[in-house]
Amino acid sequence: MSQQLDVSLHDGRTMPQLGLGVWQASIEQTRDAVSHALNTGYRSIDTAAIYKNEEGVGQALQSSAVAREDLFITTKLWNSDHNDWQRALETSLGKLQLDYVDLYLMHWPCPQQDNYVAAWQGIIDLQRQGLVKSIGVCNFQETHLERIIRETGVTPVVNQIELHPLFQQRQLHTWNALHKIHTESWSPLAQGGEGVFDQEIIQKLANKYQKTPAQIVIRWHLDSGLIVIPKSVTPKRIDENFAVFDFKLEKDELKAITTLDSGKRLGPDPDSFEKR
Repeated sequence: MSQQLDVSLHDGRTMPQLGLGVWQASIEQTRDAVSHALNTGYRSIDTAAIYKNEEGVGQALQSSAVAREDLFITTKLWNSDHNDWQRALETSLGKLQLDYVDLYLMHWPCPQQDNYVAAWQGIIDLQRQGLVKSIGVCNFQETHLERIIRETGVTPVVNQIELHPLFQQRQLHTWNALHKIHTESWSPLAQGGEGVFDQEIIQKLANKYQKTPAQIVIRWHLDSGLIVIPKSVTPKRIDENFAVFDFKLEKDELKAITTLDSGKRLGPDPDSFEKR
């Protein structure tokens, strides 16, 4: 039986280390995927306003027998709402059919807009109102993190960033850890595993542990102390992605996977991404 793992956040709360991501899924796909995931044993669901599928998450939660206090729901503040966080969150809560979210993340810093400090202060206020339990950011570089911490005195509990074997961001992961910020990996399989699953070390470990390449990569995230949210709408893959708690990678195997780091992003650069 798979046994989910939790991580302790610096605000005193905990969150599951493995969750389901629903990026690029329709409302209907999201509803069905989340329902299946909850039946499989997932308790953490990661969505965002810009994904336009929060309604699907809400529909799945409403039809689930899992108690609200056992769920961990994440959504995100989009770039065009850096000055309108109250309305943005209330809109998200309405679509999710929830009174609060467990984690609210600022999706991108958008440094050219230069509104991310004010937006962070707004998210802090949302937490004070009880609409959000824990607060964090996505795609923040060290300079962005240093500034919001310095100007508000509040440190995010999570920094969700692009992270996979081809782009490991070890320096940022280390910086986050030093400041008690958990690093959460988006695109953890490098967008479908292209260029990762066929790597010799991944294939070798898959054969050794009798696991799929995706399961090996997810286990690498877990054993590296990362929170991970692989996305899938396929029931078989949702099940497989969760069946990773019956083995662990050895230290030398983790080290071997670090050699796959190419330092190249698949997604946007946080220092220049400004899409609204």
